[in-house]
Amino acid sequence: MDLQELYQTAAELVVTYVPRIIGALIVLVVGLYVIKRLKKVLSTALGKSKIDDTLKPFLVSLAAAALKVLLVIVVLGMLSVNTSSFVAIIGASSLAIGLAFQGTLSNLAGGVLLLTLRPFKVGDFITAVGHSGTVEAIHVFNTILVTPDNKVISIPNGNLSNTSVINFSQKSTRRVDLNFGVGYEQDISKVKDVLTEICTSHELIHQDPAPFIKVSEHADSAVIFVVRVWTDSANFWAVHFDLMETVKKRFDQEGISIPFPQMDIHMDK
Repeated sequence: MDLQELYQTAAELVVTYVPRIIGALIVLVVGLYVIKRLKKVLSTALGKSKIDDTLKPFLVSLAAAALKVLLVIVVLGMLSVNTSSFVAIIGASSLAIGLAFQGTLSNLAGGVLLLTLRPFKVGDFITAVGHSGTVEAIHVFNTILVTPDNKVISIPNGNLSNTSVINFSQKSTRRVDLNFGVGYEQDISKVKDVLTEICTSHELIHQDPAPFIKVSEHADSAVIFVVRVWTDSANFWAVHFDLMETVKKRFDQEGISIPFPQMDIHMDK
């Protein structure tokens, strides 16, 4: 190839590809600018929504990454690059990454579900996956619980999103259920009056609905009274322990016996 042909070939390449390269660069720069602006708009819109604060930056980053991948495919298409192969490579890579990080992706999906459906929030007391505690933080991959004795438990969100969760704080009120046993020789009307007086005079116990006090069982050693009262969720344990202590003191004052487990033995001579 002589110099003339080389020059002509170079000129053809320049005429053919330089406009494409310039156009692709312009599209790339403008596209990145538009994506940056869209990120700000999306971030502002999510900031005004009720979506959990932990989920907002994740959604913004995910949307920006998807737009950038789309922009790269468009730019490569302008440069006459076979984008179908590129898309296939991305798909294969995504599959390999998905298999390698299957557990992590499961936790990620679980975190998105928890932050979207919100079965609990920070500050709620829950029981799940065999653990109980107050929710301290909900991250994208895991949730942090703090137990009543101040232990910190990290639970993968994949497990939380696929199991039953008991939320003790979601409702404003809770019912306290207690059982008290008295001797068979006791006057059950008097016992019921004492228990009713204790429950109606307690300042933390709601009177609507009224306390429920009934004989529930004729047990082996005692007559069992069931006591069910309603209180604010925050006062559940205060009411529970107050009733246990107050009932014992009042039974002692009223001469109402709380029998020990006992057995009658009959012997034939």
